[in-house]
Amino acid sequence: MGKPTGFKEYQRETVPYRDPMLRLNDYAEIYTDPLENHLQTQGARCMDCGVPFCQSDTGCPVDNLIPEWNDLVYHSRWHDALDLLHKTNNFPEFTGRVCPAPCEGSCVLGVNSPPVTIKNIENSIIDRGFEEGWVKPQIPTSESGQSVAIIGSGPAGIAAAQQLRRAGHKVSVYERADRIGGLLMYGIPNMKLDKGVIDRRIDQLRSEGVKFFTNTHIGKTEDFPAGHVNRIMQDADLKISYIDPNDLSQQFDAVLWATGATKPRDLPIPGRELKGIHFAMDFLTRNTKSLLDSKLQDDRYISAKGKNVIVIGGGDTGTDCIGTSLRHGCKTLVNFELLPEPPLERALDNPWPQWPKIFRVDYGHQEATERNGKDPREYCILSKEFISDGKGNLTGIKTVNVEWTKDDSGRFQMHEIEGSEKEWKADLITLALGFLGPEQTAIDMMGLEHDQRSNIKAAYGEFTTNIEGVFAAGDCRRGQSLVVWAINEGRNAAKAIDKYLRNGHEIT
Repeated sequence: MGKPTGFKEYQRETVPYRDPMLRLNDYAEIYTDPLENHLQTQGARCMDCGVPFCQSDTGCPVDNLIPEWNDLVYHSRWHDALDLLHKTNNFPEFTGRVCPAPCEGSCVLGVNSPPVTIKNIENSIIDRGFEEGWVKPQIPTSESGQSVAIIGSGPAGIAAAQQLRRAGHKVSVYERADRIGGLLMYGIPNMKLDKGVIDRRIDQLRSEGVKFFTNTHIGKTEDFPAGHVNRIMQDADLKISYIDPNDLSQQFDAVLWATGATKPRDLPIPGRELKGIHFAMDFLTRNTKSLLDSKLQDDRYISAKGKNVIVIGGGDTGTDCIGTSLRHGCKTLVNFELLPEPPLERALDNPWPQWPKIFRVDYGHQEATERNGKDPREYCILSKEFISDGKGNLTGIKTVNVEWTKDDSGRFQMHEIEGSEKEWKADLITLALGFLGPEQTAIDMMGLEHDQRSNIKAAYGEFTTNIEGVFAAGDCRRGQSLVVWAINEGRNAAKAIDKYLRNGHEIT
């Protein structure tokens, strides 16, 4: 694929981000526009590897036909590349922006060389498709006469919606927020995923016949934990409609739960009740909603301006909190990570084609380094106690350093280092510690069974729950995961639902 000797002739070159100090002044996307010849050169590096691990079990969860569309880009056949990309991925503009690219981690070229820049090429194919007007609604040629309700409009929900609608079923998607997109809309900042990118795709789904209902909560009014997205929408004076989930089973031929895993992991240490401590998703959601509603003029967001900010937890969400705090104009910024700093290269126990657990610099880390002169991350830090001013406000946090050693069974054990206690100033702390599963009230109202991790119990491939005609997909079924896995689950759940409705006829 590509140029037979391309991987020997050309070096890996990613499409650069905008200058860090410039992009800190706005919420526009961080990406720059790539040159076509650059993308063709990078596509030329895709080698005739025989077994493309990039689209295998360790690579792309939606089984993108990566070598094929790399070759098409190399030969300037962009429209054909788009058709091939859409064959496996409903929303490559989302994965091309926010996916960590497990395909690149398992690229065969990556055994002893830098892998192919797959993610950049994927994103460029779909962006060009929209620019050229190639992305058009696909209206079903016939109607099945059957209907499906989908709870949640994140990537799993809308992927399933598009597949089911194109198969001829009537599809209604219910979203409790005021905008469609779920995690994509409010959980990922604008600078990483501009919301116009989501809106243009939702417009396509509407044109295909998918019906969307916003400000609609499936469950009870008391299912609104303080500080959660639901509460944020109530605080915005939105009129919320409530629907009993059992009513959906009566009104529709099938129901799909795609609500995500939205219960945040807390940090229950002394002082947790102090003002100034927020879950990361609350911090990010309020910022994006205020940005979209008023360009941050309504004062309905959690501001980091002039504050000493600490982000507890790494990963994409932690990086997004860093980037958002910097754009607010925070005074200082530190990012606590419990684990040690990763190595620059793969460790011996992390061989190819596994996901490489190596040191990475994401956009937020780069911006913090440029502004403050150092990487914001502090490793092997265990939080012990939040510090109060005596009036209920946060002023800092006490920590201790830890070390990680293997026991006789080879398992890592954490040990506190005596004498390493430290106090840090903090006016604002965000908790980016991951998620524990879906909210339970509405699930329990329907009588759905849970697995041991509190997710909806439904086997992968079948996606069927213990209730006839009710299915589950995405993070509410598998637990916290990637956007690309949500798309995978949505597509495959649509196949299972279509098979159920048609008694064996699957979507092709």
